[in-house]
Amino acid sequence: MVDHEDNPSRMMAVVKTGPGIMNVMLNEVCVPKAEPGFARLRVLATGICGTDIHIARDEYRCEAPVVMGHEVLGIVDQVGRDRDAPLVGTRCVTETYYSTCEVCGWCRSGSRNLCPSRRSIGSFEDGGFARYVVVPVTNLHQVADEITNDEAVLAEPLACVAQSLLDPAIVCAGDRVLVTGPGTIGQLAAQVAAAMGGWVTIAGLPKDLARLEVAASLGVTTTTEAPAEDFFDVVIECSGSVTAATAALRAAKRGGRYVQIGIFGKDVLLPFDLILYKELVVTSGFASTPTSWKRAVDLMKRRLVVLAPLVTGKIPIEQWRAGFDGVAAGDGIKTVIIPA
Repeated sequence: MVDHEDNPSRMMAVVKTGPGIMNVMLNEVCVPKAEPGFARLRVLATGICGTDIHIARDEYRCEAPVVMGHEVLGIVDQVGRDRDAPLVGTRCVTETYYSTCEVCGWCRSGSRNLCPSRRSIGSFEDGGFARYVVVPVTNLHQVADEITNDEAVLAEPLACVAQSLLDPAIVCAGDRVLVTGPGTIGQLAAQVAAAMGGWVTIAGLPKDLARLEVAASLGVTTTTEAPAEDFFDVVIECSGSVTAATAALRAAKRGGRYVQIGIFGKDVLLPFDLILYKELVVTSGFASTPTSWKRAVDLMKRRLVVLAPLVTGKIPIEQWRAGFDGVAAGDGIKTVIIPA
């Protein structure tokens, strides 16, 4: 085991302790150690994701008690085997897998995100709302020096968008693209669609004006009006709202594409006959894969997406509850927890 520095044995962490929204709290937990094949990150920042709100509300599967948080940026400070020692001291972002079965058809075909036995940090294994987190060495992606922390902390949601839009490519040059929901995922989806050559409009509600102003400052057309029906080649639903999803289905032109990225967190009623009547192609993307991480890292290095303005809040871990409440209310775009 290779250490970068001495560490205390206990740390504070945001923990989902059991069922019920009240069972998320700041608890003291043991500092983890890196076993062979794993690395420990000293966390620099972890983004609060909409999925964290779903976990808090019991709308997304988890195994409590568990330290939450999966959008992690950190510095490797310990590895479990000597051959990984060169990683110590490097700044990295991480894929969210902790383990998969590695033998099912999905794992063997490269779709580890679909493995029924998949265990991910922040839901089934301890995540990044803490000072330290342990992940497999194979999950790590070193961050180039020119990429700031505010940019790097968005690598994981960008990889999720890449999984939904780039593998395979959904948008063609000249496509009219509608994105519903101006949160983090919607902002990233709009930028990725524009980088693919789409003419992008991002739609939100009047309460989303501050978020839409950020999108507009980055060159994306914005609206708070109901989108035109039967107009868009591609619609990308990022809000997890039934109303937005219904509007998106109506906005898709005949023979167009509908992409679901937002999570509803419950069974919903949608006008799915529109898929039949319009012969829509419906796709999605769940989490990420090594390939989508490769795409995301490339987008960042080539400056094809603008990330830093999307980080609108940075809070210490002691203010986690206010951060969660703000994300649930749609305040700002990306709020990150700084654990120390």
